[in-house]
Amino acid sequence: MILQFPLFLAVAAAASAGGGIGAFLAGPGQFLPLVAIMVLFYVMILMPQQRRQKQHAAKIAAVKRGDTVVMSSGVKGKVVRVEESEVGVEIAQNVTVKVVKSMIADVVTRGEPAPANDSKA
Repeated sequence: MILQFPLFLAVAAAASAGGGIGAFLAGPGQFLPLVAIMVLFYVMILMPQQRRQKQHAAKIAAVKRGDTVVMSSGVKGKVVRVEESEVGVEIAQNVTVKVVKSMIADVVTRGEPAPANDSKA
């Protein structure tokens, strides 16, 4: 019975015996492509995603009465009341629903600042 070595093992053994690039890749240089891929992943994917999350959180924190918002379900409405973690959204005439702030997908139009005491005579 004749033992046959896989071709890639023979090539790797020949490269490491001869020095050159094989010796470099066998040492700490073999981790260099892995590190480069991780840095590229962070710069291309994670940084823009974190930036979008911060912008969305700032939009949601700045919601005030009179803004038109789109909920994550796709329903549009006008903000009539703002609380700590919820907002009252008027989705039809005389139909107001409570919505958790985190479920607001986008603030479409900004309303004019409304006075705190809205007295209609």
